[in-house]
Amino acid sequence: MLLGCIADDITGATDVALMLNEAGMRTVQVMGVPRSPAARAVFDDFDAVVVALKSRTIPADEAVAQSLEAARALQAAGARQLLFKYCSTFDSTPQGNIGPVAEALLEEVGGDLAIVCPAFPANARSIYMSNLFVGAQPLAESPMKDHPLTPMRDSNLVRVMQAQTRARVSAVTHAVVAQGVNQVREALAVARENGERFVVTDAISNDDLLVLGAAVNAMALVTGGSGIAMGLPANFERAGLLKRGAVAAKLAAIPGRGAILAGSCSAATRTQIEHAQKAGLPTQAVDAHAIAKGALTPAMVAAWAAEQAAAHPVLVYSSAGPDAIAEVQAELGREAAGALVETFFGDLAMALVDAGVTRLIVAGGETSGAVVHALGIEALDIGPAIDPGVPWTRAVAGGTPGLALACKSGNFGAADFFTKAWALLDEVQP
Repeated sequence: MLLGCIADDITGATDVALMLNEAGMRTVQVMGVPRSPAARAVFDDFDAVVVALKSRTIPADEAVAQSLEAARALQAAGARQLLFKYCSTFDSTPQGNIGPVAEALLEEVGGDLAIVCPAFPANARSIYMSNLFVGAQPLAESPMKDHPLTPMRDSNLVRVMQAQTRARVSAVTHAVVAQGVNQVREALAVARENGERFVVTDAISNDDLLVLGAAVNAMALVTGGSGIAMGLPANFERAGLLKRGAVAAKLAAIPGRGAILAGSCSAATRTQIEHAQKAGLPTQAVDAHAIAKGALTPAMVAAWAAEQAAAHPVLVYSSAGPDAIAEVQAELGREAAGALVETFFGDLAMALVDAGVTRLIVAGGETSGAVVHALGIEALDIGPAIDPGVPWTRAVAGGTPGLALACKSGNFGAADFFTKAWALLDEVQP
């Protein structure tokens, strides 16, 4: 292993694993710190290992503890550099968890400085003058301002990061990044001399990310979105440690039915649901009130799915707009409502797989975590990209061996994501 990655949710882990895979690193994603011999064995077979945690919205001290455990396991297995991966919209609260985890990891690896760069231009996430933009909108004016768990009300990442950490935070502007690797390294050296420990770096293009990736080759810890991973493999290649591998155009998938489980309430996922409905996919809405009253159960939805024609995947969704979410949270409580729906989708995934589903798309980081945990999946092999940041994967350790799985961040993917993904699967016999 050359690079060890710690991701704060399942979809973020898949996102960065895809980036590394496409850059020529043999990459595997493991669910939490590996416990079973089969999951631990994958450490020896890949250039990069991505540990997927579910730490984005848990208490900060728990997120720190989980992240440190992952870091120690990766370093013990030989990782030469660590990457702490978080969402490209910097999903967090004023208390964390990005700042506390980054600070703890930097201390763990004995580092004195790390960059902060969630930019991902391919998905319209850019940083200019330390302000994060979602498309043309500042973060605080984007749909992220209404996120049910981590509403982002400030676009300036220096301020957001500084509120979460005791360490000093500064910035490297795009004017510096545009001048190249040496200028970035000089700016980072100045920050180090000034006693700053985190530096927010501007990036508005892939070229910027490649410059930053080269500039941090000697850092023990890098933090950012999946975009920053774009430039890291080349460092190992230049050092003679990495030989780039080929990327498959399709994922081999065993025969079976397909299903889509959408728990994300993002605008992008709601658009994808509408597109799938117009395309004629069988759809079933899930209502938290009905779940709470016992009027809707996973067994009932699984029975409905079995009645649909096998030619098309079924779509089950709980996605709703901000007003509807606020109403449910007011009645059931925010955490209770979220846990109720997540448990429902986890149980439903098990019922669907037991009924013959072998290809599964899951939308939403929390939903993906619940589904992967319920299915007992411990490791995923990375396949081709459906859209930027979202690949097909295949379960290679734990329960449901051979399951084709695509875990999608709620904000990612084009409108036709749910309908076009299936063309990237090649049917093979088990």
